[in-house]
Amino acid sequence: MNMSRTWLTRLAVILFVAGAGYVGWQYLRPASLPAGIAAANGRIEATEIDIATKIGGRVKDILVQEGDFVTAGQVLVKMDTATLEAQRREADAQRRRAIVGVTTARAQVVQRKAEKNAAVAVVAQRKAELDAAEKRFERTTELEKRGTASVESLDNDRARFESAKAAISAAEAQVAAADSAIGAAESQIINAEAAVDAAKATEDRIQADIDDGILRSPRDGRVQYRVVQPGEVLGAGGKVLNIVDLSDVYMTFFLPTESAGRVAIGSEVHLVLDAIPQYVVPARATYVADVAQFTPKTVETTEERQKLMFRVKAKITPELLKKYIRQVKSGLPGMAYVRLGPEVAWPEKLQVRLPQ
Repeated sequence: MNMSRTWLTRLAVILFVAGAGYVGWQYLRPASLPAGIAAANGRIEATEIDIATKIGGRVKDILVQEGDFVTAGQVLVKMDTATLEAQRREADAQRRRAIVGVTTARAQVVQRKAEKNAAVAVVAQRKAELDAAEKRFERTTELEKRGTASVESLDNDRARFESAKAAISAAEAQVAAADSAIGAAESQIINAEAAVDAAKATEDRIQADIDDGILRSPRDGRVQYRVVQPGEVLGAGGKVLNIVDLSDVYMTFFLPTESAGRVAIGSEVHLVLDAIPQYVVPARATYVADVAQFTPKTVETTEERQKLMFRVKAKITPELLKKYIRQVKSGLPGMAYVRLGPEVAWPEKLQVRLPQ
């Protein structure tokens, strides 16, 4: 009898506990979602950006710490640019030397043109002398025929006449040489001007490298990691910082075939994060994968096709992120609720609720 009572007592306690547990589960379990709303687990993610060097060098100073908020254009890192500064001064000296070369070349052109003018004047003088020598030779020839001039005088005048013709040829050759010298001097101007442009381009390139030694934030965001410390030497492309772009925050989750097939780009998505379940954050579906992410080994039946899972991406609007930028954190898990049609009404618990 005592044993029977013990078993009955135990059975009663078990039934009571089971009944209480069932009632509590019925009371505490979340209400089922209405038709037309799909749900899935996800995690808040953000675009990460590596702040890296363009050229190799030594890290001079890092101006931010992990967790700091940064704005677009803010100086984050300074590289040691002493060597580049010296190279820029050298390029500047070469440019100034090339400018002097241009001035010298232009002066050479002026000089060569003056020499040509002088050669042209000599040609004119030689032509006048030739004309006089020719006339004198002609008169002497007539006088010699009449017997009033000696043969010696005729020979002298003929020699003067031939000498005058040769002098003209020499003077014209000087003019041609002067033209050639002018062309060479003008080409020197072109070379000197090209040297100026090359030196200026070198200076600009070095200045660009110096400017690249100042690493700035490309976006508003938060510093996630400091990869190196001041004083370390990095190669080209070496990472210094990693920041999170707080203007591009989204949640990635997976939906089965039936639900994913009804999600349109731009569909409303409401996010509930585990850390702040009292708030509902609005988002929009911006991507639905066209290839299943989880695929059974064989897909032969309708039931098996329903097991296919497609990746969906829901993005929070930049305007909302900017308003709550100090509260934005990546990596937080939560739930994504997707409205599969514009006619579907959001239940009360999934209405948008944001911090004041």
